[in-house]
Amino acid sequence: MAYKVINPYSGKLVKEYELMSDDEIAEKLNQAEQFYKAQKKVPVSQRANKLLNFAEILEKNQDKLANEAAINMGKKIAEGRGEVLLCANLVRYYAEKGPSLLEPKPYEYANGKKALLEHHSIGIVASIEPWNFPYSQVIRVLAPNYLLGNPVVLKHAGIVAGCAKLLEELAIEAGLDDGAFANLFVSHEQIAEVIADERVQGVALTGSEDAGRIIAGQAGKSLIKSTMELGGSDVFVVLDDADLELAINDAIGARLRNAGQVCTSAKRYIVEESVAEKFISGIKQKFTDIKLGDPLDENTELAPLSSKQAVEGLQKQVEEAVANGADVLVQGGPVEGNGYFFRPVVLTNIKPKNPAYYQEFFGPVAQVHVVPDDEAVIELANDSFFGLAGAVYSQNVERAHTVASEIETGQVFINRPSGAHPELPFGGVKHSGYGREMSDLGLYEFANEKIIVFN
Repeated sequence: MAYKVINPYSGKLVKEYELMSDDEIAEKLNQAEQFYKAQKKVPVSQRANKLLNFAEILEKNQDKLANEAAINMGKKIAEGRGEVLLCANLVRYYAEKGPSLLEPKPYEYANGKKALLEHHSIGIVASIEPWNFPYSQVIRVLAPNYLLGNPVVLKHAGIVAGCAKLLEELAIEAGLDDGAFANLFVSHEQIAEVIADERVQGVALTGSEDAGRIIAGQAGKSLIKSTMELGGSDVFVVLDDADLELAINDAIGARLRNAGQVCTSAKRYIVEESVAEKFISGIKQKFTDIKLGDPLDENTELAPLSSKQAVEGLQKQVEEAVANGADVLVQGGPVEGNGYFFRPVVLTNIKPKNPAYYQEFFGPVAQVHVVPDDEAVIELANDSFFGLAGAVYSQNVERAHTVASEIETGQVFINRPSGAHPELPFGGVKHSGYGREMSDLGLYEFANEKIIVFN
């Protein structure tokens, strides 16, 4: 089984990458172990300086990286550039803020006796990442763990093999130490063997619920730490006092960014009934008129989905939703011809008995739910297997905060769409996973938080 990169715009094969042999994998793990042991005597400041260099290398190669993402998985060129800048900012955040976050923290016990909490590396971390953000998902794991002294081995999604290879090359160019970061072209069976290796002490997965169950099970069997960033069916709440122009504009971008292929996309619009008619009228126009095109064209508004399978799966979900009583506000779907295009669809009147009510739609399909009041907003928002992120729109920030606090999710943004920021922790609850990435919390996920106790 080779890794195949197929251009989603043309549908043509770009390149194949052969799987590594077991001997090649063993050599990568040996190098990672050597890095882990060697870094125990290396100051954090030295790794921080190398991360600063890595941030500069990423910025210098912004266009190259964005172009590769467009060809591998169809990301719009402007969005690709934005992802690379996020990567550089993430790396720089840990380089600049990380050393102070790793300083020993004093504790007291038993009437004033002293203790110190130290943060130490634990070993190799396996990073299993998806195709939709082929760089930033990797960097979220690599940057904090490199600073700690944990080597990272990457199993990336096959369709973005070119992105994985390029990122590894740039890490080498930046001077990250041998064994610090290795891209592995491996099968599911091979990555299971990697996770079972006693030198691997952590697993970070971003992916589907099904993948989460498998990988978390493998990590549990080996008794090692894992973090899971899984799916989402995020709410975009519009209260009756919201700035409707802002809410409508943000609702479109929040659903169609990355062609709707984002775990934290605004997938369920929950709108209070007094403003529902105006909100629906506004989004219908924008969803209908959106311009499809080549992801390398700066004027393209909606790029193709990542694969033919993605188009087929999404259309099957839409058809099943309609067959079970959903109404169609905006008619879209697969586009005939070259490329894996899918015109936006907006559904409404989705009841709990409809399979779509609890599903995640990974593409440009939105749901509209109209409710009478704030209490109904919260009840509907929490009637979900997922809990990743969300947004609440209201001109009364205190009211919005009250609603946000009662939504069962890892993040809620007020009067702005969800987004990634190095300083803020990211992660979910329920079937959206566990653990946190970015911020100080992401730095500590795979640290040995060791307490030194003085008598």
